[in-house]
Amino acid sequence: MPTEILMPALSPTMEEGTLAKWLVKEGDTVNSGDILAEIETDKATMEFEAVDEGTIGKILIEEGSEGVKVNTPIAVLLEEGESADDIETSSAPAPAEEKPAPAPAADEKPEPGPQQAAAAATPATPAPAAPEAADGSRIFATPLARRIAADKGLDLTQIKGSGPHGRIVKADVEGAKAAPAEKAAPAAAEAPAAKADAVAMPASPGAEQVKKMYEGRDYEEVKLDGMRKTVASRLTEAKQTIPHFYLRRDIKLDALLKFRSQLNKQLEGRGVKLSVNDFIIKACALALQSVPDANAVWAGDRILKLTPSDVAVAVAIEGGLFTPVLKDAEMKSLSALSAEMKDLAGRARNKKLAPHEYVGGSFAISNLGMYGIDNFDAVINPPHGAILAVGAGVKKPVVGADGELTVATVMSVTLSVDHRVIDGALGAELLQAIVENLENPMVMLA
Repeated sequence: MPTEILMPALSPTMEEGTLAKWLVKEGDTVNSGDILAEIETDKATMEFEAVDEGTIGKILIEEGSEGVKVNTPIAVLLEEGESADDIETSSAPAPAEEKPAPAPAADEKPEPGPQQAAAAATPATPAPAAPEAADGSRIFATPLARRIAADKGLDLTQIKGSGPHGRIVKADVEGAKAAPAEKAAPAAAEAPAAKADAVAMPASPGAEQVKKMYEGRDYEEVKLDGMRKTVASRLTEAKQTIPHFYLRRDIKLDALLKFRSQLNKQLEGRGVKLSVNDFIIKACALALQSVPDANAVWAGDRILKLTPSDVAVAVAIEGGLFTPVLKDAEMKSLSALSAEMKDLAGRARNKKLAPHEYVGGSFAISNLGMYGIDNFDAVINPPHGAILAVGAGVKKPVVGADGELTVATVMSVTLSVDHRVIDGALGAELLQAIVENLENPMVMLA
């Protein structure tokens, strides 16, 4: 029977997206892995691949449609031998311009709308609803895989998907055998108790309340795009839930600047030009190896200690920011880190990063020194354990080792730390390791 193609979750934070462009049309034959559409997520424009073979029987969502919720049917795929006549009218979504009717009161029965009446007149056998894991997270599976799993009595939470981003596809369930679900009921029973224990956070004033404060004043309303909504949500979460504390140090950069100048002269023939930020990335990566207990993230009810140094670097783009992750940064040369960072930053500004390139990491760097900022406090990007805020290097009078007053190039840094993951002394040890690497740059090449 016809299979619904659903709006995919192409990033961990995606709840809705824009169907930017269809790359297929009705009647086209597609195979698994073929590109169906371009979808704008909260972070990037990404290609959406087919996970099953068949023919595009009907396109349900027009290209350019914004705010399409994850798991909304966007097209119908026909199997061999099926035709457009087999498509059930109940699979078609409501027109984009219609707004959902308000929910009925508890003692009222909703009046059936045109589509509900059509569905009642024509019995439908839709795919079972997308299942959830014990922790409430969604299990992503194709409609055909869900139907097969329901027929065979399979528990999709026990099946590992082989499709894009771990999605469960037809091949995953065809050879699987039914097994009893493990402890789903106790987990479900604990959820209400956990919610009851949560303390309600005070709500911010709504748009209408704020607009009333500025009646009679000229202003422009700026619509929030997906990225801005995500930035607002995650930073609010970070400041409300992460117990930040801050450690500050001044770093003398003269030895690093001299060493960088020498290296850049030697690398000129290869077209390589190292930045101070490249040295900072390397210094942080090596420091996380020197202080492995600080190379950690918060995971709800436990701490995950990472073995590699996966360092995220904040990149400002129009309307928001990305934090691409340089994985295994401790293993890479300065020139390799420089080239990778330039590539990631360039694609970040064009919103062409894939989720695996900006998800993860245990530590982040935010450098506003290039904008002339002397020092600032950065907000931790969950689930990271810390973030280093980097200010500008400026000439300052300092007291030398011999007690003489001299002038040095000094850079102020602030380490924002999640106290649930890293205690004060451990954070100080990590920052000390970063300072030593930057003040003695040749050590980083040993």
